[in-house]
Amino acid sequence: MVKEQTRYSRLANITKLINTKLELREVLQHVTTAISEEIVQCDSVGIYLPQGDGNFRGYVGKPETINGMTLDMHIIDTERDLLAKEVIETQRTIYIPDTSQDERPDSWAIEGFEIKSLLVLPISYEKELFGLVFLFDYGIPMNLTESEIQTVEAYVNMAAVAIRNANNLTHKENLIAEKQLLLDVTRNLSMCSTMQQGLDTSFYYIAKVLNNYNVGAHLLDPLAGKRIKPAKLSKDSDWTEEDWMRTHQKIKIDPENDAVFQEVIRTKKVIIIPDVFEDDRPNHEACRDFGIKGMFMFPLVSMGEVLGVIAVVNLGEKITLYSEATVQLCQSIVEATASTLSNLLYMEKQEVIIEERTSEITFKNKELERVVAELKHLSREKELILNSAGEGIFGLDLEGNITFCNPAGEFMLGYEVKGELIGQPGSIIFNGKRPDKQQENYVNERKWSNCHTDDRFYRKDNSSFPVEYVISSIKEGEDIVGDVVTFKDITQRKQMEEEIKYHAYFDSVTDLPNRVLLKDRLNQGIKYAQMNGGKVALLYLDLDRFKFINDTLGHTYGDLLLRDVAKRLSACIPKSATVSRQGGDEFTIFLPNIKSRKEILKVVNQVVASFAEPFYVKDNEVYIKTSIGISLFPDHGDTSESLIKNADTAMYKSKEISGNSYHFFSSGMDTRTFEIVKFENALYKALDQNELIIYYQPQINYETNTIVGVEALLRWNHPTEGMVSPDEFIPIAEETGLIVPIGEWVLRNACSQIKEWHKMGFPRISVSVNLSVRQFEQDNLFGMVKSILKKTDLSPEYLHLEVTENQIIKNSDITLKTMEQLKGLGISIAIDDFGTGYSSLGYLKNFPISTLKIDKSFVQDIIQDDDNAAITNTIITLAQNLHLDVIAEGVETKEQAEFLAARSCYLMQGYYFSRPMRPEDIAELYLSCGVN
Repeated sequence: MVKEQTRYSRLANITKLINTKLELREVLQHVTTAISEEIVQCDSVGIYLPQGDGNFRGYVGKPETINGMTLDMHIIDTERDLLAKEVIETQRTIYIPDTSQDERPDSWAIEGFEIKSLLVLPISYEKELFGLVFLFDYGIPMNLTESEIQTVEAYVNMAAVAIRNANNLTHKENLIAEKQLLLDVTRNLSMCSTMQQGLDTSFYYIAKVLNNYNVGAHLLDPLAGKRIKPAKLSKDSDWTEEDWMRTHQKIKIDPENDAVFQEVIRTKKVIIIPDVFEDDRPNHEACRDFGIKGMFMFPLVSMGEVLGVIAVVNLGEKITLYSEATVQLCQSIVEATASTLSNLLYMEKQEVIIEERTSEITFKNKELERVVAELKHLSREKELILNSAGEGIFGLDLEGNITFCNPAGEFMLGYEVKGELIGQPGSIIFNGKRPDKQQENYVNERKWSNCHTDDRFYRKDNSSFPVEYVISSIKEGEDIVGDVVTFKDITQRKQMEEEIKYHAYFDSVTDLPNRVLLKDRLNQGIKYAQMNGGKVALLYLDLDRFKFINDTLGHTYGDLLLRDVAKRLSACIPKSATVSRQGGDEFTIFLPNIKSRKEILKVVNQVVASFAEPFYVKDNEVYIKTSIGISLFPDHGDTSESLIKNADTAMYKSKEISGNSYHFFSSGMDTRTFEIVKFENALYKALDQNELIIYYQPQINYETNTIVGVEALLRWNHPTEGMVSPDEFIPIAEETGLIVPIGEWVLRNACSQIKEWHKMGFPRISVSVNLSVRQFEQDNLFGMVKSILKKTDLSPEYLHLEVTENQIIKNSDITLKTMEQLKGLGISIAIDDFGTGYSSLGYLKNFPISTLKIDKSFVQDIIQDDDNAAITNTIITLAQNLHLDVIAEGVETKEQAEFLAARSCYLMQGYYFSRPMRPEDIAELYLSCGVN
């Protein structure tokens, strides 16, 4: 008995250590110490953890030195040690009492340590192997009993939990670090104004992730037949950029002679080649010249087009391998880089085109000036030159009338008949009108400048087009006899300038102002408000569940939805307001000259109303809601940056209550602790990481002393905090909307558990499952319940659903319809916590209810409190008169049970009978042997 108490004490101590913040090695040292103290006849116990090459290396154990070797020098080769290999493959404990009779153990270790008996255990949890434990002797067999082996297994299970927790913590820390790194990448790339800066930023983060600074970019040159050209090398590379470029010029790499580049560009997927000389695709000659051993090739893809490739190469002899998560992180960095490069390439291309056009016009203007200088006497030869010029040319006499016009000019001005312009006043070209008497000699005043770069000429049909033109005087000797005008149609250049301006200030997906234009208008609004003592407001909107729609329907559908949202927002705001897109699924509304909060709330209500109707995205009906944060000048900030930040903070407060909610910013909103945020984030992952478990509380028929059902109760086994009270995490699940998938998971697993017990021949008991308000708000509740019953093959009569009084009257029409559908399947519906709500009792006859549950707050004091006794007695009588079942919750004493039974309320649950239990305990204590 003392030995068992010591064992339980050790196990409890190790459990406590696991839940503390000790290093993994310290916890595992306690495990090996406990095993060695428990199994005194073993001479050595060691924990071995897996290595990247498939073998296992010693980590902790006793003694720390064996045959002059420390434990970390011990390697278990799974190819030699068939015993270890079998334990790994089967994940079962193997005990060999006599090693001379078994060929599986490593003979080298058996002979070297004179091992007579050997125990090997897998460190595993939920079929995931974390390591191995070896117990052996030095010449005297251990002679272990089954009980001792089970004891060792108990300690090893604790080691598995410790390793799993450490791995999970490391994984979470890595996720947080990766998310922060991606945020840093996105922010730093957004501040790059040149491609060189963008590539340098990308190289820095890729090198940081891979610990490899040999990173280079090759870009597709659209002007050279889309040939791959080396563009940029990391400044921290082992090469110099001059040598790198020189070697490329020597090899002349392009898609035609390098299969790797060709495949990356064609498939738009990353290619990993750990050893280039074991793969036929790489250019082996180039690899030898560069000294490349292995390579990573990441495609730079933006809007479906390949911009080039980022290559990361290994120059060492050792083959370098990376985890899938590391490769995906690098790929995310490259994707962000591609988006930035695409924008920069576009801007640089437009600047180059503008520079080329400007240079071309300047050159041709000089050429034309030379031609014009020779126009003093128009000979046939010079007339031919004029007629062949590509630019428009026309002459004016001293009265401003047109004396000649070349074919190019006539064509651009819309005159089809040759010479039709001769004798016409020049004003029909300059302003589309003939001069009046006051204006007819305006040319003589010669007030124009010599060169015009931003004017318009008028065609014959009176339409206009932008031109750039030069006016030069025609002289005969010292006298001016007229003027010659040379001009060029710059419509295309103007369109290009407008397009560049548009991309600088507007979002290309929604055509709304972008954050740059918003900030400019917000700054102007603040300045005006400061001068006039006014106010402005900023609404920050985030679409709820947009990521889910993007992931399920695709980004093309997501962009269509964003355009529709932009149209609705633009249609429901005042004319003076500005709707802008901040990026992703975030929008802002800037309201200038605000007089009161009532004016703001009017806009908010119009925005919320605009989301009431579904969106239609290529025949898909989609319901979207939005969360809104509001900040005011000067109440919540006096700069555009502070107003945007505070409105964003208020928006996140609104997202806590999903669905068209809004909050004004207040100073306390930005003080939520990091621990609370971590707790909320952990709940998002709890379902995926199997941290949620279901306990069951028996429901007893006191008259027959038999179990009739169980209530499913959700618990959260937090990896570091242990069991978290439902009172702490259920409200968070409700606020974030997670209660919907969690509730579905509880219902599915509870039905599966009941069906499993039925298959085992146990009594056909029912299960009660609580439904939340959020679940009742889902349109597919009935379909979901019906689907779960079908998949688990559970008869509906064994499923009882519990709802609260306030819940069923919140939306009575929808609730009644859903409850009637569920009742139609044969499901019983109970009113939980009856008597604590604020509703009329009329719903008892209007809704399809089968059971009332007396709240534990009445049951607790029914012996001492006459009021509670009277209320309880009334509820029982009411249920009996309405032919409803009644069950009492929170029964903790025999006196309470007798009181209820005396009034014919025999169905009960509470601590008097049992606390909530794991399913295996319910089966052992109640189903296989009945109620004690």
